[in-house]
Amino acid sequence: MSALSIIASIIGWIYFACWSLSFYPQVYLNFKKKNVLGLSFDFLLFNITGYMCYSVFNSVLYWDKLVQNEYLEKYAPPLPVYASDVAFAIHGFILTLITIVQCFVYERGNQKNSKIGVGIGICIWISMIVVTILGFAKVVSWLWVIYFYSYVKLFITFIKYVPQAYINYKNKSTSGWSIGNVLLDFSGGVLSLLQMFLDVAESSNWKIFTGDPVKLGLSLFSIAFDILFMIQHYILYRHPSLRGYKNLNPDGENPEINSNNNNYTYNNNKDNNNDNNNNDTTYEN
Repeated sequence: MSALSIIASIIGWIYFACWSLSFYPQVYLNFKKKNVLGLSFDFLLFNITGYMCYSVFNSVLYWDKLVQNEYLEKYAPPLPVYASDVAFAIHGFILTLITIVQCFVYERGNQKNSKIGVGIGICIWISMIVVTILGFAKVVSWLWVIYFYSYVKLFITFIKYVPQAYINYKNKSTSGWSIGNVLLDFSGGVLSLLQMFLDVAESSNWKIFTGDPVKLGLSLFSIAFDILFMIQHYILYRHPSLRGYKNLNPDGENPEINSNNNNYTYNNNKDNNNDNNNNDTTYEN
């Protein structure tokens, strides 16, 4: 194994660590607040679907000899999937599932999936079922099937951050959305790109990028949206209260939900009951 191959493998595990750890700040934030206010449910719907597709793509291409041979005949060596890619995809699916469970356990107010998000999700799942049936019927090759899954993941990566970015814009705050998630995700995206360039330098095969378009797209789209989230968090909505904007979870306090007017009210329990009315922070949903 050459030095570049060793370095690429090491970088693969480092980006795996960054991307894998990026799920935990959001899970911890939800646990600490005991609510999921400010977190987009459409983002979670898209994310769980995307990581299911990514897990299938990486696992099949990494372990299935028939699909590997089909790939090598079409694209030539090396295979674009590492063990770290498989581990990351499965880990991402599990952690996203845990976050979804938190949405049922913790306070969520009147937040729910949008009709557009549900509609897109249904269309995606129907298309995957149809393509999988075509694979079993041998109408298309299994390489074609898993590449369809990879393009679904790529499409989801392109759209999944939009609902969260919109919620941040609407609330003029990034409260409820972990910046730790963003920073680790950004680091993972940069390192993933670096690994692919090292693979190209080692093999002189630029088809590595077209051979695993979802990995390339995942890196590029993640980096782009992470930059947007960092701008929202550190520049646009850095001090929401000072700018007159609303804060969803000041000091990690739990919300009281007023379902009649769709407002969320946070009570500051450190003050006595007589001062509660003057210390409430309210934001419109």
